[in-house]
Amino acid sequence: MYKSTFLRTICAGVITCLVWSAEAQAPQQNANVTLHLIEGHLPSSRDGHSRHQAPAVAWLKPVGNRSLPFPGHDRYVLTQKGRMFTPHILVVPVGSVVIFPNADPFFHNVFSLFDGKRFDLGLYEAGSTKEVTFSREGLSYIFCNIHPEMSAVVISLSTPLYAIATANGDIKLRDVPPGKYELHVWVEGEMQPALDKLTQRVHVGSSELDLGEITLPAPQNPLGKHQNKFGQPYDQSQKPVY
Repeated sequence: MYKSTFLRTICAGVITCLVWSAEAQAPQQNANVTLHLIEGHLPSSRDGHSRHQAPAVAWLKPVGNRSLPFPGHDRYVLTQKGRMFTPHILVVPVGSVVIFPNADPFFHNVFSLFDGKRFDLGLYEAGSTKEVTFSREGLSYIFCNIHPEMSAVVISLSTPLYAIATANGDIKLRDVPPGKYELHVWVEGEMQPALDKLTQRVHVGSSELDLGEITLPAPQNPLGKHQNKFGQPYDQSQKPVY
């Protein structure tokens, strides 16, 4: 009787320990993080939100020494065609190679003089391709020295937790592991000091997290008022022959 009772007690203890161990080691469930960008200077739409038009990207940067793998490939393409860059916004992991093919029947001269990555690819003809390695984190505003209407943005990140806003300003970052993060927001037309004020710390648990509305100031449109690669205004009196 005592032996049977002792064995039952031991077995119950082992089972309890195993159950507790399994629960303690069970991974926490990832969550989705949502937010909505509104522009305070615009009139509200019928649902009560201010309409948002400018392209925008949000990303979560882990706090501390945590690092997250960035899935995907290490070569990306920013095509020049119809005097446009396609896509207009390109998000890449740090260290990625971006290819710049010229699919137009005339010359282009792609350059960037901003802090993300400074480069000047020079004149190159139709059908040719050049490439740039984006070796540091940051924003790179891309232009053509011949065609001032051409612009694009390459955002080089060290985190895979990013999302591009929809046309009405909705942003949803999917499958975010639990932990502490810094939320960063980039909006085309907003100056960097205004964007820095939007940065905030967030704690993501195992359930959905809605950060609500983020109100944006009036955009300053830096992409539409850029200078050429020599730091001079474009000559609007002469139309390029190509």
